[in-house]
Amino acid sequence: MAKDKYTVPAQTRIGHVHLKVADLDRALAFYRDLLGFELMMMYGPDAAFISAGGYHHHIGLNTWYSKGGTPPPPSSTGLFHTAILYPTRKDLAAILKRIRDAGYRLDGASDHGVSEALYLSDPDGNGVELYWDRPQEHWPRDEEGKITMYTQPLDLQDLLSELEK
Repeated sequence: MAKDKYTVPAQTRIGHVHLKVADLDRALAFYRDLLGFELMMMYGPDAAFISAGGYHHHIGLNTWYSKGGTPPPPSSTGLFHTAILYPTRKDLAAILKRIRDAGYRLDGASDHGVSEALYLSDPDGNGVELYWDRPQEHWPRDEEGKITMYTQPLDLQDLLSELEK
């Protein structure tokens, strides 16, 4: 391990996530049809690349090693969740309404001070967080200016009221 301190450049972003799924059509029904991602391309019969806004792909879905597979047990290592950042609180409210209208179950909803988040699982049991960030000037901080995140219940009715504005 290197002894010099290296810091990743501030402009670095997570480019995409690639998920192993058991059933590609079922995964597309969730990510494309429910969440609204656009199908950019199929890569043969066993993989799909989807995105928001025409990017080549934000999410890859494949059955290369997982076709017909089962989710890992809860006590195993692996991906906790994929977090999808929405640009505004109103956009988060719109996806909440869409999820509710489809009868899809939320696993939770939290206010973290810096963000508001909805939690659900995709059909393969992968955790998915849908969230928006509050502007940085509204993030909770201590006397030294350090961020003080927390987890409190998110008022879903208040979130949905964004759609009436």
